[in-house]
Amino acid sequence: MYYAIICEDTEQSLDARKAARPAHIKRLETLQDQGRLLIAGPHPKIDSEDPGESGFSGSLIVAEFDSLEHARSWADQDPYQAAGVYARVTIKPFKKVFPQ
Repeated sequence: MYYAIICEDTEQSLDARKAARPAHIKRLETLQDQGRLLIAGPHPKIDSEDPGESGFSGSLIVAEFDSLEHARSWADQDPYQAAGVYARVTIKPFKKVFPQ
């Protein structure tokens, strides 16, 4: 089943994001290589694909896991979590309807 991992950043998280990004991306690439990643990306703080120094307000990852517990365990080990980027992480089951 798919799970939505909805992450909200702490204030002033941009430097920590930049430092932890390579390890964070590597984990996402592993999910992608396994065919389990549906979508992933950050939420810019401003209406721009490249928010520059404004940074990001959070991230969304939708990926396939065996259970909610597995999704939580995976999210708990995210390098952004370890670096203090995320203030809050919410994980919910996700049912993909579109695109078919």
